[in-house]
Amino acid sequence: MRKFVLILAAGCMAALASCNGGFTPEAGDSDLVFDSLATTWDEAVPLGNAELGQLVWEKRGNLRFSLDHYDLWDLSKTPDYQDTVKFKFKWLLDRVAAEDNEAIRQQFSYHYGHAPAPSKISCAALEFPMEKLGAVKSVRLYLNDALCRVEWESGATLETFVAASEHVGWFIFKGVDAPEFVPSIKAPQYQGKADEEADGITVTELSSLGYEQGSIIASDRSIHYHQKGVGDYSYDVAVSWEQGGGSLTGAWSVSTSLNDINAVDEVAKAMERGIGRDYRSHLEYWDGFWSASSVTVPDPVIQKQYDNEMYKLGSASRKESRPISLQAVWTADNGLLPPWKGDYHNDLNTQLSYWPVYVGNHLDEGEAFLKYLWDCRDTFRRYARDFFEVDGIMVPGVATLDGEPMGGWAQYSFSPTTSAWVAQHFYLHWKYSADDGFLKEKGYPFVYEVAVALEQISYIDAGGHRVLPVSSSPEIYNDSMEAWFHTMTNYDLSLMRFIFRAAAEMGEALGLPDDSAKWRRCLSELPELDVEDDALTFAHGFPYNESHRHFSNAMAIFPLDLLDWYDGEESRRIIKGTIAKLDEYGPDWWCGYSYSWLANMKAYALAGEGAAEALRTFARCFCLPNTFHANGDQTKSGKSQFTYRPFTLEGNFAFASGLQQMLMQSRSGVIRVFPAIPADWKDVRFSHLRARGAFLVSAVMKDGKVSSLEVLSEKGGRLCIEIPGQSEPYVAETQPGQVIRLI
Repeated sequence: MRKFVLILAAGCMAALASCNGGFTPEAGDSDLVFDSLATTWDEAVPLGNAELGQLVWEKRGNLRFSLDHYDLWDLSKTPDYQDTVKFKFKWLLDRVAAEDNEAIRQQFSYHYGHAPAPSKISCAALEFPMEKLGAVKSVRLYLNDALCRVEWESGATLETFVAASEHVGWFIFKGVDAPEFVPSIKAPQYQGKADEEADGITVTELSSLGYEQGSIIASDRSIHYHQKGVGDYSYDVAVSWEQGGGSLTGAWSVSTSLNDINAVDEVAKAMERGIGRDYRSHLEYWDGFWSASSVTVPDPVIQKQYDNEMYKLGSASRKESRPISLQAVWTADNGLLPPWKGDYHNDLNTQLSYWPVYVGNHLDEGEAFLKYLWDCRDTFRRYARDFFEVDGIMVPGVATLDGEPMGGWAQYSFSPTTSAWVAQHFYLHWKYSADDGFLKEKGYPFVYEVAVALEQISYIDAGGHRVLPVSSSPEIYNDSMEAWFHTMTNYDLSLMRFIFRAAAEMGEALGLPDDSAKWRRCLSELPELDVEDDALTFAHGFPYNESHRHFSNAMAIFPLDLLDWYDGEESRRIIKGTIAKLDEYGPDWWCGYSYSWLANMKAYALAGEGAAEALRTFARCFCLPNTFHANGDQTKSGKSQFTYRPFTLEGNFAFASGLQQMLMQSRSGVIRVFPAIPADWKDVRFSHLRARGAFLVSAVMKDGKVSSLEVLSEKGGRLCIEIPGQSEPYVAETQPGQVIRLI
């Protein structure tokens, strides 16, 4: 357990007796440690509680806290999608048949690229003058405590955190005697021209939103900023503080009109409670988070990156929070809209962001995504009915906070099979939780409605196969006419095979034989995956013959498990051949997330050295000093021809999943420990990694031999686990809560 020390300072007011506390955070080898503050927002120290976010950095000589809130959105309606004639899948199909891609672009992607909204929007910042504090001596993010500490040569210090269980962030400065050392609020530039450089992706200034600049009201020890947005939408930022005894202690909060939290009230209540109380509950949360699972590997680069990815997961997603968007609670603070509008990209980004919650034993954090999808069902049903003209659920490939389509390249932002990929998370939650109540109440109902929609939009062709009227493979051939395939792509085919197989399995588990039979019939009607030269193609006649960032052709390997290494030689041949093609054509046009995804696939192929090398490349070449994934090769060392730096999170979280897959796998009903670790990893351990069936597994390898192996059966049921060094797996029927020590 961490230690908490509360030191009362002289002169502290009675109502705020705990506010001048001092902390003894627990240092760790994976902490972020710097000798200066970052001078750009995307290299800042990140803090968050999945509702509020904070970036700690320096701007023009001032200490800056860039603040964020998950509900900061401009939800303006996209006018192109109000046209009841053109906003139809049939209209789109007609334009594809006429090869009129320009009309498609004008209807489906022009607004996304040229209009500022809908979009995630900036919040505000707190700034503190640093000219009298001297040079910065050290900056440290304590991962265990989710606390940032800054020390100056003058002896002044800052400790700041976003309270894990409250709607506030806290800061405490020591060694700051000047009365003028107080925060100021810096509002976003909603009027005038931004004075920052663009990120290479988004060049739209915040002023294009057309907001009137908000009001800032300052009193003796507090500041309140109110900003009106579109329609009835508004948001508020509040900060209050106390000074005395050379210390400055304060709390800040952000609220929006989309929720019932009031920032001014939250700050007042926080100051009444005091920083000490909030810090204790903060540590309790993070103690619980870190105790859910742990991983120790001998590679310091991979270890540090993994620990930081899991920290970001705990900072960006909670059971009742909004799901992780492209930048989560760390929206760009540069006078511009965030990269790709900070939206919900469901053709890859949201799905990869939640890969590590399953094996990592963080199902609660994963429920944020499920809650979003579940709560937006009526929106998705309307989208299915109005655009695709089918029953059931369809999920936009690019979506707003409230689930509405945002547009973009039509081949992918309006792909029908996007729905199957997001639905996989309902299936995975059931498999890893073994929660039959969830299966009945949410898991199968969501998967069922997606399967209904895909059954209705597909048809049986002249050859007797179930196919889509047009197909695509993100983001092959970008938004050209060539990106419209007239034979089923392996991407679409894999997702349809998955959804019908999952629906059949879930229906059978619920005792619904008619449902299960129906979905198995739909599955049997689909064509087989297309393979050429032992490798998965983009589509029949379109082999994988170029470097591309999105491994859409390989979905059947990971994450969909349609091809399993343990199924036999044919599956192994295709898996090896597909990965060999990725290696052969190389990473010229990969992004950072491509390396993370590759690590997961190589782990599935039991290629531990290759998986580890992909993870190291990601960490060394595609991340900024604060471990944020920047998409392009920051070293310009030939790992990709993309060398830009727009920050998005999916590569970070897919990295964590890659290491987890190296350490434990549990598909095909068998748990396997250390299945894909490099030969030179002799000392490895993990605790409480989650296997399918709700088994929590802990294992230790020392000097190349497994010295400890223990399984906790959370729900009971059949356990089948391979014990290293033994020819036959251990099989037993377990009871709920039973602990089995195998070694």
